[in-house]
Amino acid sequence: MSFFKKNSLHNYHVNESDQQLTNDINKNIHTIREYLCQTEDLIVKDMMFNNKDCTILFLDSMVKKDFLQSSVIGPILEMKSGEIQNVVKATELKCSSKISEVGASLLEGFCTILLENDAIAKSVAVGEISARTIEEPVNERSIISSHDGFVENLGTNILLLRRRIKSPQLKVKFFTLGKLTNTKVSMVFIENLANKKILEEVERRITSIEVDQLLSIGEVEDYIEDNPYTPFPQMLSTERPDRAASYLTEGKIILLVDGSPRILILPITFFAFYQSPDDYNSRWLVGSFFRFIRFFSFIIAISLPAIYIAIVSFHSEVLPIGILYSIRVSLEYVPFHPLIEAFTMQIILELLKEASIRLPTPIAQTIGIVGGLVIGTAVVEANLVSNTMIVVIGLTAIASFIAPVNEMGTSARLLGFPVMIAASLFGFFGIVLALMVLVIHLCKLESFGMPYFAPFAPFNIADIKDTFVRLPFWKLNTRPTDSKPVYKKQQWHTRGWKKK
Repeated sequence: MSFFKKNSLHNYHVNESDQQLTNDINKNIHTIREYLCQTEDLIVKDMMFNNKDCTILFLDSMVKKDFLQSSVIGPILEMKSGEIQNVVKATELKCSSKISEVGASLLEGFCTILLENDAIAKSVAVGEISARTIEEPVNERSIISSHDGFVENLGTNILLLRRRIKSPQLKVKFFTLGKLTNTKVSMVFIENLANKKILEEVERRITSIEVDQLLSIGEVEDYIEDNPYTPFPQMLSTERPDRAASYLTEGKIILLVDGSPRILILPITFFAFYQSPDDYNSRWLVGSFFRFIRFFSFIIAISLPAIYIAIVSFHSEVLPIGILYSIRVSLEYVPFHPLIEAFTMQIILELLKEASIRLPTPIAQTIGIVGGLVIGTAVVEANLVSNTMIVVIGLTAIASFIAPVNEMGTSARLLGFPVMIAASLFGFFGIVLALMVLVIHLCKLESFGMPYFAPFAPFNIADIKDTFVRLPFWKLNTRPTDSKPVYKKQQWHTRGWKKK
């Protein structure tokens, strides 16, 4: 039964889209009402213009009423005759003879003007624009970079990009997805820089999406990513306009969804997830140091609990006798295998993190203190977990939180579980085997046909200058080749003053 309901819903819109306006104004009003399912927030205001019946239709919740009065209703009442296009004060006016187009305009915040003996409707933009103020993203804070962030309004987000890239080559292409939601999706790129084949592939994947609803950027990511079963994100999600603009100038593509403050950058590489805007606002030595720390934290987040399990279970001889003695003492009364200890503490850590996110800020801070001090101390005193394991899990958690992009930090914690299992079975050999499989997977992974582990697979020595370290800007004279930009050179005589 649900199958037939779904089909009937789709067929309803198909049939309505074929209907045309007529010269009978009352019939047109009735048809528009039927198209909008007799919704009670459709306001119909009757007037006279050119000695003919004139009707203005709008959705009460979608328009800015004072703007509607000053730009449409007031001028019509004052002029009473003339061409409607010359009378109303509109920044955007659309003419249409299709019922579906008129209905879509009403749903976008337009008001529609119908005239007697006229089969053409005039739709005027009088939408209510209410958006969150521009502020720094909470989950991507920066110390010395810009402090603005994307919001839920698509137009505002495009404005933030155009403020930074004042080029006529910056192109925006719109799509409408979702048969019920009619969500506007935009693809932003630099026309003469982005690779044409990648643009065509992205557009092909977007246009292939056929769904009833699309409400967030995460849904778009799921529909178009290359490999949905990998723990690694294949598109970079960010709320920072400065980061988005920098990737645009490298030839990459950006996807925005109306109603979502997050945007997607593609194609992307693994190393981009550990680059921060602060790296480019500090001296190159400082930026390189912190970038190296982030990459080292990724290795710690994946392998530190596994190394502890392997040492305790198989390779205790690698430790000095003093450290080994303290570990053995802490494990003497613990009844569980180190793997069970690590799994339990990792799960408790995730529970505390989720609880702190969902609860109000004052309570979340209390939960953090209770979880870190009270529960940690209690489980050690109860001989359920060793002191050393608490230290190891704490360092692992800190290392995973260092990642500038939250998705990659979560992926690192997730990957720690299979590595711990391998360590509990085979010791150091299991860790090496698990990391080999991980590196092979990264080398095979692609983002829109581009290598995910570039510039190491395939190896490109020219692109290494902005991966583990960040060389001075005057050394970054070529764009990264992972997105195959049309023009690779981006700098010429940046330090010409030295020749003088």
